[in-house]
This record gives sequence, structure tokens and C-alpha cells, in this order.
Amino acid sequence: MLIAGFPAGAWGTNCYLVAPAAGEECVIIDPGHQAAQGVEETLKKHRLKPVAVVLTHGHIDHVASVVPVCGAHDVPAWIHPSDRYMMSDPEKALGRSIGMPLMGELTVGEPDDVRELTDGAQLKLAGLEFSVAHAPGHTKGSVTFRMPETTEIPSVFFSGDLLFAGSIGRTDLPGGDMDEMLASLARVCLPLDNSTVVLSGHGPQTTIGQERATNPYLREVAAGRQGSSTDAPRRGM
Repeated sequence: MLIAGFPAGAWGTNCYLVAPAAGEECVIIDPGHQAAQGVEETLKKHRLKPVAVVLTHGHIDHVASVVPVCGAHDVPAWIHPSDRYMMSDPEKALGRSIGMPLMGELTVGEPDDVRELTDGAQLKLAGLEFSVAHAPGHTKGSVTFRMPETTEIPSVFFSGDLLFAGSIGRTDLPGGDMDEMLASLARVCLPLDNSTVVLSGHGPQTTIGQERATNPYLREVAAGRQGSSTDAPRRGM
């Protein structure tokens, strides 16, 4: 399997292209701010043909390049219905203006073909299978995508802004909720095998085992505490 990722734009949001191998069809995950050029370069480098864009949530740092990427390749975008409005109204999603100079660089709106994700869905795209888990907390419509373990590679977990190396997503923006975040960590992350590779929306690669041992938020959830007493920093837009 081929997974090619790069950080893009003002927020360093990780965009991933996933394919069975070079020269085949692929899925694009979270083409955010200023990601379109990186997507095209990665497609060319690995001779890939995109068949879909899938989105972990609707914040502008994860969806800003959806319209140009989907339009250039005539592919659909998949997003949870609770976050769909954010593609057309990114400022409402943040509870503030994100700045006119930045907005001037963006193509705000929906691509021609938008499809909605549901909890527990099994997406079969480009010869790959992605298990969808609704994981509210960062936003109401946050989701994760998990690919099954094979004989060659461990399971891969695209966590969006739910779980990072050493941290979790922020919950102070509209739609954010710390109780929902902790519940999502418990329901979605804790059952995963320690060997599961975590590819998050920001920052470096990690594993569930590493986060179970060192991430203060995941350790609190594993210990069964209901609230978050840690003051460790949280990440994401």
C-alpha cells in the first residue's frame, strides 16, 4: 500500500493520498488550505488517479482545497452531514472571521458531488476499505477512517483532529465539546490495537500504543476518569 502525506497551508494540515500501489487509483484525505499544488505534485510523482476526497471534518484548514481538487478530477467529496455547512460558511464554523486576506485565496463552497458519511460505514474506494467512525468533540461531524491490518502492514488510523501525537484536538470552537471528545477517545481510540499506526490531521505519525502510554488525555480516559484535569496543550484550528 502507498500512503503519501504532506503538511499544507497556514495551519500545517496533513493531507494524505492513499492507494494500493503507485500507478493505481487513490483516495485523497483532507485537502486543506493551499493543498491543491501538493496534491497534483503527489499524483504526478506516484502516477495516481483520484477517485474520491474524504474529509475528517469541515474546518477550513481541512477542506479549503476540496472544490479545486474535486473539480480538476471530477470526483466526489465525502463528509459527515453535521459538518457539511462548513464548506460554504467557514467563518460560522470558527465563530469569528478568519481574515479577509486569507479568505481571498479560498474557493468557498461545495464541489458538484457531495456524499454524506455515517457512523459505522464501510467505504470501498480505489480498491481500499475504510471503516468510518463518528467521533464528535472537535466538531459535531468529526469522523475517523481506519484501514484494516494486512499481512504486510498494521492497521492505519486517520484520526483527523481527534487524536494527535501527545495531544488531542481543541474543543473551544463552535461545535466543540470536551465531554464528547473524551467519549470519542474512549469509544473510537481505546479499542484499537497498540500496533495501529495513527496518521493525524496535524503533526507527526504515532501509534495507539505510544499514545496509550504517554498521551495525558488518552491515559485519563483509559483510567476511567470522567473529566479532563490535564492542562496539556490541545491542537488543531
